[in-house]
Amino acid sequence: QVQLVESGGGLVQAGGSLRLSCAASGRTFRTYTMGWFRQAPGKEREFVAAITWSSDWTSYADSVKGRFTISRDNAKNTMYLQMNMMKPEDTAVYYCALSWGATPTSQSYRYDGWGQGTQVTVSS
Repeated sequence: QVQLVESGGGLVQAGGSLRLSCAASGRTFRTYTMGWFRQAPGKEREFVAAITWSSDWTSYADSVKGRFTISRDNAKNTMYLQMNMMKPEDTAVYYCALSWGATPTSQSYRYDGWGQGTQVTVSS
């Protein structure tokens, strides 16, 4: 079992920045890809970004390209999401996820573990 814990959420004004972290613990001796998803009130959970174990390949949703950057530090078993130029429509609960597969994917059903989520609110 792997446990994932997000942190770094909060309230920010439009145009501002936040950095989310996701710490993995437990059975992390295998390589794994990781991703960020978000869910706004009344909407389905949607893909935000994903990254391979070696960080040699990343994927982003069109809505965040050029504004968000995903990264990871395997020595610390931690993944990050740097969010810049934030917009009110970025308001959501952000979840980190882990997949034992080698290829990053935007499909939530292909992820094997999830964090509890962290609230991000962007005011206009």
